[in-house]
Amino acid sequence: MRHRVKSGKLGRPTAHRWALLRSLVTSFLEKERVKTTLAKAREARPLAEKMITLGKRGSLHARRQALAFIRKEAVVTKLFAELGPRFAERPGGYSRIVKLGPRSGDGAPMAILELVGTEFKKREKKKKEKGKPAKKG
Repeated sequence: MRHRVKSGKLGRPTAHRWALLRSLVTSFLEKERVKTTLAKAREARPLAEKMITLGKRGSLHARRQALAFIRKEAVVTKLFAELGPRFAERPGGYSRIVKLGPRSGDGAPMAILELVGTEFKKREKKKKEKGKPAKKG
């Protein structure tokens, strides 16, 4: 029976799993988008959303709670200065998981975990100019 079992183990011991999730959430809040496996994204998403909720609160106690989980002070500063006010009017659901195809090495399902306000912008391809000779080097 799986009563009250919320999260998976990700095939790791507890300390390793917590270290993995803390670093994943830290880099996610730092870069606002991260590519990882689907299982890791599903485990990290609730933790990241709790950190953003702490950033919305903005109190000293909330900042200390965030610092207990996130080890980079610059990320905590960004959380309270930028991300908290950005999602101040939103009642929840700050992130989304976009499924990608399987990873080529082992076939693990991949996903992108991203904040809701950061949509993917396609880069434009550089057009080659006709008539110019190629550089010799």
